[in-house]
Amino acid sequence: MAVAACSNRRSTHGGTTDVSNATFQPIAPDERIATLDVLRGLALLGILLMNMEAFVGPLDLSTSGIDPHWRGVDRWADAFVYIFVQGKFFTLFSLLFGAGFAVMAQRAEVAGRDFTRFYLRRSLGLLGIGLVHALLLWSGDILVAYALLSFLLLAFRDAPRAWLPAMGVLAYLAAVGLMLLLGALMLLVPADTTAAQAAHAQAAIEAQRQAYGHGTYGQAVLQRLRDFGASLGALLVVGPQVLGMFLIGSWFARSGAIADPEAHRRLFAWLRWGALPLGLALMLACAWYQPWLAPGRFDLRSAAAYGGTAVAGLLMCLGYLAWGVRWSHALRGLAPAGRMALSNYLGQSLVCTLLFYGYGLGGFEQMGRAWQLLFAVALFAVQLLLSRVWLHHFRFGPMEWLWRAITYWRLPPLRRDPADARPR
Repeated sequence: MAVAACSNRRSTHGGTTDVSNATFQPIAPDERIATLDVLRGLALLGILLMNMEAFVGPLDLSTSGIDPHWRGVDRWADAFVYIFVQGKFFTLFSLLFGAGFAVMAQRAEVAGRDFTRFYLRRSLGLLGIGLVHALLLWSGDILVAYALLSFLLLAFRDAPRAWLPAMGVLAYLAAVGLMLLLGALMLLVPADTTAAQAAHAQAAIEAQRQAYGHGTYGQAVLQRLRDFGASLGALLVVGPQVLGMFLIGSWFARSGAIADPEAHRRLFAWLRWGALPLGLALMLACAWYQPWLAPGRFDLRSAAAYGGTAVAGLLMCLGYLAWGVRWSHALRGLAPAGRMALSNYLGQSLVCTLLFYGYGLGGFEQMGRAWQLLFAVALFAVQLLLSRVWLHHFRFGPMEWLWRAITYWRLPPLRRDPADARPR
């Protein structure tokens, strides 16, 4: 929903509505910014394409570049994900999270209500959902990181709008600088120490292979506990990137760029025809320079490759955003999945772990890379259909409804009024 931060009226699809006496409550389905839902749906598809390798095989092998063991069409599929998907759509989803934060803050200001306590409950609710997801369902969770970093985002609520893009880019690049620094420091580390690190990484991969591919549910949960500790350590690098995207997303919402792209035509044109090609060129150069980032082997060369791919990911993410906004009307069929992004994200983990893990159907490491992408597209198509059917009868997705109940500390109505039950 588009809200002007300093106005007592808000625009809807049909005109203006007086909100001077409005209450701060869950947003009505017809008051949303439709483009945000389309972009969330697009990001959700990209995240599934990225996560498939981590569902089908060891998590620690899923972000290591173009795996040399793939051949033929599977290698092309792996290269496609590395170049066009990995690191681009989780950043887009992070940007949209920041945009949602800004919209929520604007609505609270318009309604004249205290935003902080609502937001803290929202973050705590997301943290609880993320912990359940990470420990009981799938260890590749991103929700815990979002929840923890969302507390920091609150500190930037009153930051001058014009500062947000620069602060976001600086935070994002801080992660790149940190990785380059660590890579340089590795020059001082003895060779036997780096060999031990590589052996430890291989042992961790084998532990994931045994627990997830062949273990019981209890063994998988124990492995998730170990993976969760490692993911918290990774926040040192991932955290600044995510926070940076939160801030950039806040600017896109507060400036009105998402709600009114025509007023920011030059910006979106530059992102489409400048940022995206530049990012793709840099990504291709990095894939040529260091196509495979061997787990546990970290040096200045791999740090430079990581830094380059991170910068490329930022540029390509913004380019994808601009094209998504440009074609939002043509892509409006993705909106139902975007409106239920949390439910669909968790649903992907549930379906894939039951299909591929040892305590499910046992398809772990049994699906080729190209088939993984086809399966991801098919699964997303099913989710899109189910989302459309669900939203025909209900106002929110099931997990969105739970999250709103925690945020507003009351049960919002779930069933849609029969008079409004129509395909969207």
